[in-house]
Amino acid sequence: MADKVDLEALSDLATPWSIHVVATLGVAGHMAAGITTIDELARKADCDGESLARVLRHLVNKGLFEESGDGEFTLNEAARGFLDPGLSRALNLDGHGGRIAGAWSGLLAAVRTGRPTYQQVFGLPFWADLDADPDHAASYDALMGDQGRGVPDPAILIGDDWEDVRHVVDVGGGTGGMLAEILRAHPGVRGTLVDLPRTVARSGEVFAAAGVADRAAVSGQSFFDPLPAGADVYLLKSLLLDWPDEEAAELLGRCAEAAVPDGRVVVVGGVSDGPAPRRAGLLLMVLTGGKPRGLDEFRALAAKAGLTITTAGPGPSGRFTVECRPIPPSEPAVRPVTSRG
Repeated sequence: MADKVDLEALSDLATPWSIHVVATLGVAGHMAAGITTIDELARKADCDGESLARVLRHLVNKGLFEESGDGEFTLNEAARGFLDPGLSRALNLDGHGGRIAGAWSGLLAAVRTGRPTYQQVFGLPFWADLDADPDHAASYDALMGDQGRGVPDPAILIGDDWEDVRHVVDVGGGTGGMLAEILRAHPGVRGTLVDLPRTVARSGEVFAAAGVADRAAVSGQSFFDPLPAGADVYLLKSLLLDWPDEEAAELLGRCAEAAVPDGRVVVVGGVSDGPAPRRAGLLLMVLTGGKPRGLDEFRALAAKAGLTITTAGPGPSGRFTVECRPIPPSEPAVRPVTSRG
């Protein structure tokens, strides 16, 4: 017999918002430094002591933190998760995490209309909002890069066979963390990072720190524009997730054009085995209209873009990966013909 589902507990909004608040105030870090009284915690966090105590007591009742005496709070094992820099950054309401938290208020409208609702909440579409606010963009880049997600795993090819790979183009690769690790793992490979100018501008220090700056190039551009041609691998890591079908097909079409005749398009993340995705992707529905896709759905999208799947399955790291090649000219395919500015 299945465990009884507690609908009231599932609908609780106080707990997730309290978690975001204590993460934003850096409370766990102050506790780790030995500050445990509510007055000192409030002083360090620059907030109201009574209000902070009420939030902490709510979380104590949920299993986060311990109240060891009247007005004295300490970390427990569960609360030590707040000390993880990536998680703390994601929960921080003063950074990109605040935009994500606020965007959930548009879920009802997204379900009613079938369209992303980020603009209704913040006044601009998701990507335009990043472009309009450099501090917000920097927070997003940090969350998406090594600072937020840790060092990327460079094992992106299903067979981990790099013998014929000399040039990798990381499409939408952010500040270059993944490409840096690929180049560090494979000294005979050079790479090109493709992303918006404001993002690739931050890649220099990433490549320098990895010791691969002499083999790394950047192309500051929209990835909906023609991509650097003639590379052996075009990597799309967790990128197609962000886009609805029309834009995703157009992006794959750009990769197909650039990969002709012998390149591969490698998709890591956003595609799952079987006909239906295992994750709902609700946040993507609200933010951008993107979604995860099952393999059958992706296969149709790839064919529209002029690509055929050559292999699909777990890569060396266990992540589901799809490798494609351009369909030869003798095999007709429908390619997207629209372009984006």
